[in-house]
Amino acid sequence: MNCGAIPDALFESLFFDHAKGSFRGAVVVHKAYVEQADGGTLFLDEIGDLPLYQQVKLLRVLAHSAVTRIGSATPAKLDFRRVPATNEHLPQLVEDGTVRADLY
Repeated sequence: MNCGAIPDALFESLFFDHAKGSFRGAVVVHKAYVEQADGGTLFLDEIGDLPLYQQVKLLRVLAHSAVTRIGSATPAKLDFRRVPATNEHLPQLVEDGTVRADLY
């Protein structure tokens, strides 16, 4: 997943799924990137380009190994490897305040 190419309005839907009936047009359960990686690997390309407010949401999933679909109250436990990559120097991005230290 190219983190730098995710439209702001689609981040949560692309990464965190949604439950059937959670909004108009949600007629089926949608398994997004995080849940699709269950049992495999989630490759997070250009992790340094992810905005801070989205990093917080991603960190919660990584810390708890679970995702709660939009429109659901029940978290789904996940087991996946995470492979972040970037062409940026992450320690510098942490120092600059554009990448959270706990994500690094």
